[in-house]
Amino acid sequence: MAHKANGEWRGWRAAAQEALYGADGFYRRPEGPAGHFRTSVHASPLFAVAVARLLCRVDAALGQPAELAFVDMAAGRGELVGGVLDALPEDVAARTRAYGVEIADRPEDLDRRVEWLERPPEGITGLLFANEWLDNVPVEVAEIGADGVPRLVLVREDGTERLGEPVVGADAEWLARWWPLSGEGCRAEIGLPRDTAWAAAVATLDRGLAVAVDYAHRADARPPFGTLTGFRAGRETAPVPDGSCDITAHVALDACALPGGRLLTQRAALRALGITGARPPLTLASTNPTAYVHALAQAGAAAELTASGGLGDFGWLLQPVGVPDALLVDVPDHEEH
Repeated sequence: MAHKANGEWRGWRAAAQEALYGADGFYRRPEGPAGHFRTSVHASPLFAVAVARLLCRVDAALGQPAELAFVDMAAGRGELVGGVLDALPEDVAARTRAYGVEIADRPEDLDRRVEWLERPPEGITGLLFANEWLDNVPVEVAEIGADGVPRLVLVREDGTERLGEPVVGADAEWLARWWPLSGEGCRAEIGLPRDTAWAAAVATLDRGLAVAVDYAHRADARPPFGTLTGFRAGRETAPVPDGSCDITAHVALDACALPGGRLLTQRAALRALGITGARPPLTLASTNPTAYVHALAQAGAAAELTASGGLGDFGWLLQPVGVPDALLVDVPDHEEH
């Protein structure tokens, strides 16, 4: 692999950027993300059904424009965008222009209606949906040294770490505002590049809704030692920036939010979109056994997507642009994230 020399020390942002997105990076591998970890998209087709319902609600809020955009950020191999197109009512699908945004080459079997791009289109009207994108936007890692000063964590290609220079400038300001550290050994991921990336993605919308879905934490519950980790072949592993594994860290979605943004749990958002996990009535088993078995399987899939301690705890950041309350759902206050 064409990587930096094993002995070179770099910040985690540069190291992860090359390891994930370089010429031989993890996200250029032929098996794609699904070969290494399971997202909500891969867990059940119901996730795409929910996103299709959301797109329909955005469409209604926009007044049913002649062209409705759906942008799938970090589209992987196109699983979500294809599922959304399949789940849309015919009249909405006929007006929908779908985009998959991904650095990897276009999948050979992708629906021909999907445009495949390396960056999101500008000036769109519709829904931009970023499922597990921001957690893979590389960031610097900071750690409190023995002197009590937050310092950049430097890393070599084999994963060995040491502390570098003190955190300064905009990174230091972000830490002080969003993730203040105290105590030797405490760590944080400096989320400023994610804030910037999210703002740029939202700016591609003329009108509509942008949604970021990710592993997340809030200012009142930041993990004291950070969340940087790796995934390989379905298993969590040490984060080693050599291109052999995914490198990810949870997202401070509250820092990413722009004015008017709204934070929910995935559980609350999906329930509001009709994915509840409720079991079918037992009477259906006697009147229509086939329908009962199907409904039971759907309930199980919905339960996984909304489970506490699992996918249901993901954060959803909803960012309307030029439309009021684009989600158009009633979420109880106690279910807000």
